[in-house]
Formats: sequence, C-alpha cells, structure tokens
Amino acid sequence: MNILRSLALSASVVSAAAMSGCTFGSSIDNLMAPPKLSVEQEQIYSALTDATGSSISLKYPKSGKYLSAFIVEDIDNDGGSEAIVFYERKGLTMEEDTLRMNVLDQDGGKWRSVWDDHIKGAEIEKVMISKLGSSSKVNVIIGTSLINRSEKNVSIYNYSAAEGKVFSDFSKSCSFIDVTDLDSDDQNEFLLLASSATGAAATANIYKLDEQGRMNEYNCNLSGSFTEFDSIKYGNIGGDRQGLYIDAASGTGSIQTDVIYFDSTGLHKVFETPEDSLATVRPAGCSSLDVDGDGVLEIPKQDIAPGYKDAPESEQMKLTSWYYISRENRLEKKCDSYYSVGDGYIFVFPEKWRDRVTVKRDIINGGEIVFCTYSEGQTGRELLRIYCAEDTASREDRLLSGYMLLRTRGDISYLAYIPPYSELYDDNLSAAAGDVAMGFTFTE
Repeated sequence: MNILRSLALSASVVSAAAMSGCTFGSSIDNLMAPPKLSVEQEQIYSALTDATGSSISLKYPKSGKYLSAFIVEDIDNDGGSEAIVFYERKGLTMEEDTLRMNVLDQDGGKWRSVWDDHIKGAEIEKVMISKLGSSSKVNVIIGTSLINRSEKNVSIYNYSAAEGKVFSDFSKSCSFIDVTDLDSDDQNEFLLLASSATGAAATANIYKLDEQGRMNEYNCNLSGSFTEFDSIKYGNIGGDRQGLYIDAASGTGSIQTDVIYFDSTGLHKVFETPEDSLATVRPAGCSSLDVDGDGVLEIPKQDIAPGYKDAPESEQMKLTSWYYISRENRLEKKCDSYYSVGDGYIFVFPEKWRDRVTVKRDIINGGEIVFCTYSEGQTGRELLRIYCAEDTASREDRLLSGYMLLRTRGDISYLAYIPPYSELYDDNLSAAAGDVAMGFTFTE
C-alpha cells in the first residue's frame, strides 16, 4: 500500500475545531473598532434603540458563520427574514444579566422589536441556525460563556411570528457543540460534548427533532475522565462510516482518543472499553491526523526509538506510529514516522524503513534530526538529515552544502540532506529525494 500519496489533508476530513461553539480566542469587539453598519443594519439598530434606549453596546460572536452582532435570517420558516441582535446595556453591575438578545421582525417594510430578554452568559461564542432531524422547525442555537470563558452553555431558541414570541426549552452546559449530519441521512443533528471538569462523566450527546417537533436524545459516556477537548475532527472510520475523533486531555498532561459514530441504532463508541481507548494515550500536542492523505484519520502512538530503551528518559528519542480503525473497530498500524511537535512537522517513513531505522539528534550541527539504519542492536549509516533553518544565512549555508529545500512556513525553512548513494550498501534503505519530499508534512 502506498502510504505517501499526498501531503494535503483530505478535504473530506473537516476540522471540527473550526466549528466548535465553546472554545475560541480573544473577543472580537475587544480587538477592533465596531465595523461600519450597512443601511439595513442602521435600520435594524434604529428600531432596536427605539425599544431599548441608546445606552447599549453590540456584542459579536467569536466564531462561525455569523460574526456580526446583526443576524438577518428566516428563523420562523415563513419565507421572510427576521433579525437577531446581541447587545449589552451599559452601566449595569457585574451581578446583573448584561448579555441580551433582541429579535426584530418587519411590519410594512419597517423593522420593529418583537422580543427582548437576557441570555445566559457574558460572551457569545457561536451562533448556528439550522433545522434538526425531520422537523421543519428552524432552530437558533447559541453557545455562550462567562467572562473568564471557563463555564460554557448552549441554548436553543425558536421564534413564532404568529405569537410574537421566542421560546426556549433547551439549555445545557457544554464543552463543544456543532450541527452535523453524522449518520449521513441528509438530516442535521445537534452534537454536544460535555467534559468531566464538573465531576460528572464526560459525555457525547446527539439531538434530533421528529416531525412533531419533539426532541430525541442519544448519548454515551466517553472512555476517559476528559477534563477538556484538545482536538476534534470528523473522518472516515472502518471503511464507510463517518465518525468524530475526539482527542481529549485526561488531566495527566497527556491526551487520548475516543471515536464516536451515529447510526439508526443510536450513538456508539468505537472503543467499547476504557482500556481500548487507553491504548491511544500519548503526550499532549500529538493530534489525530490524516497523515497520508487518504481521507482516513490516523491516531498517533509514540514509542521509544530503537537503541534508546536503556537510555535515561531525558535522552530518549521517540518515533510515532499511526493507526487506523478497521471495519472490526480495531486499531491497525498504517505507518511509522518522526513527529516533531516543537518544529511542527511529521516525516512519514518509507515502507522499507519500518522496524529498520532509528533517529538521533545532532546537537553540534544545530539540532539536526538524523535517521540511521538499525540492526541487531547497532546503529548504522546515516540515511537522512532534516534541519529547520530559522534565518536566511543558515538556510543558504545548508543549500550550498547540498541540502534540498522541503517546505517553508513563515521565516522557517525545512531542509533535508540525503547522503550520496554507494554500491557498498546492500540494505536497500537509501532514501530517494521523492520519498523524502512526499513523506514530509506539517502537523496542521
């Protein structure tokens, strides 16, 4: 099997971190001046202040499709648009509910406020608007957090123009939220992950509405005492299933992976026992990735490199093996690699190197990573060197010395040196320039 077909991650593997509703960066409204309002937004803002007064400041979602304080969408499925505005009143004490949501509708072509109330939290993390399941109901899903952003919540709202009201009977704590079609039935589900930070078990939850608008819930406990989620990605599992790969911190400075999938029988874990998931434990920062570009995510596992078993832990070098999930839900080894978390790259070994190559660090030559043959407990000849040049001078010096440029990112150049081939070597392990170029990829 050619495991080096592509450096690019498959487009089918979507990074869910970009879609989560509960973990994002600094507040947008603290980083930039409020943007200039459009004509429609000016009209909406005028109708808003007519109802609330002018002593308000707009609030902006941190991530997702909707990054404006003004959201104009058809939220009652009547063919016309309504407006949602997030704001807070000025001059209130910290104990008061400052974060508010106002819904405006159009009457004779003019905007008017029809509903206004506080919403739980201090910051808007993300807004999603979607139908869920087979119901025609439009759901406004709002993820919020407190000022310190350590406590997060999600609520689902529905607007009825006939009654002029907004209803909400769903509000839960969360660590991650998304709208997705996890079971590939052409209907969206609402996905919620909750960590064990509050002492309860970490859980995964799926919610779907039936044709009568009733909420159906499916859930399962995750395998570990996950205090936070490090990386969350969608990807193929076991051939033809869509799954969610959850890289989670367990509170020990390491991460492990759980994988869930959803079908007509409910929500399931790939790893049936916590012990199965424990087989994926590794240092923080080593995320699940599609390292060979085949559309299937692989889970990394680190092992001590050959020749370092008896070395002090501080001197040990590690190699990373990558495992995929088989149709039988077992971890199967795909390939070996060197994974540099600090320098942000992975070098996937040619297949012929498996179990026959080790690695060392050449401190004298700028910390170059050196790959060598290994047989019968002995380190042999050099096969490859990889060097990260952080300035132009060191890059040009290496290029003049016969190194090849692999990739650049920002000011850093990643270079490789392949020693000249000699007919004296009969181990068939010499690296080809194409293999080296194809085997090198950035972590994310």
